Amino acid sequence: MNYGLYLSAGGVLTNSHRQDVLANNLANVNTVGFKPDLASAMARKPESAEATSPLSTSQQLLDRLGGGVLAGRTRTAFTPGPLQQTGRDLDTALTDHNSFFAVSVVDSATGQNSIRLTRDGRFNTDATGQLVAMSGHPVLGPDDLPIQLAPGVPVQITGQGRVMQEGSVVGQIQVATVNDLPSLEKAGSNLFAFTGADPRTPNLQPSIQTGAIEGSATNAIATMMQIMRTTKAATGNANLIKYHDSMMEQAINTLGRVA
Repeated sequence: MNYGLYLSAGGVLTNSHRQDVLANNLANVNTVGFKPDLASAMARKPESAEATSPLSTSQQLLDRLGGGVLAGRTRTAFTPGPLQQTGRDLDTALTDHNSFFAVSVVDSATGQNSIRLTRDGRFNTDATGQLVAMSGHPVLGPDDLPIQLAPGVPVQITGQGRVMQEGSVVGQIQVATVNDLPSLEKAGSNLFAFTGADPRTPNLQPSIQTGAIEGSATNAIATMMQIMRTTKAATGNANLIKYHDSMMEQAINTLGRVA
C-alpha cells in the first residue's frame, strides 16, 4: 500500500467532516438559542495495525510515523448566546448555560410523547389555549404537563417563569438544569434529547430574561476563518493524493519499461 495515500486520504476525510460541521454552524448563525458543534480529530493507527489481511506486513519505520488522523466525536458547545431585546411579552431567555425549557414532542413512529429540551424561548398560545414553543410543541410545567391558558386573554411571563393572566398565576414554566451536558444530543428542530437516565433537576430559582431571546452562540467571523483554514488543509491533502498518484504512475510506467 502507498503509505502517503493512506495518510493523505485520512486528512481529506477528517477535514471534509470538519467543513460539514462548521458549515452547519454558520448556517444557524441566526437560529435562536442555537449551540454550535465542535468537530474533533483523533490519532489513527498505522496501516499495519488496522489491516485485517493475513498478507499485510509491518514496516517499523512507517509504523513509527503513525496513521495520520481520523474524525473524532462531534460535541456541542453550550456557551450562552448573546441576549437580544425584543420587548415581546412571551419572549424569554435563559441566562445561564445549563438550563433548558422542556417541551412535549410526539414520536411519529410510536405516537408516544417524549420530552425534549430547548433554549428557544419564543412562546405563543395555540388555538386550544396551550402555551407552545415556536416549533408548535407544548411547553411543559414542573409536572411535565402542558400549560393550559384561558383563550383570548393576554399572557405575561415573569422573571421567575410564572405565567400570568389578568394578574393571576395560571401556570409555571419548567426550567430544568442539566449538569451532565454531554448526555444531551441534538434531536433536530433546535431540540435536545437525552438517552438513559433523565438528567434534569428542577431549577427552583431560574434566571429568566423576559422580553428577550437568546441569539445563536455561533461566531460568524471566527467560523468563516475556521472554514477557510479547513478548506486549505483539505485542498492540501487532496493535492498530495494527486502527487502520490502521479508518482505511482511514473514508477509503474518507467520502472516497468526498464525492467
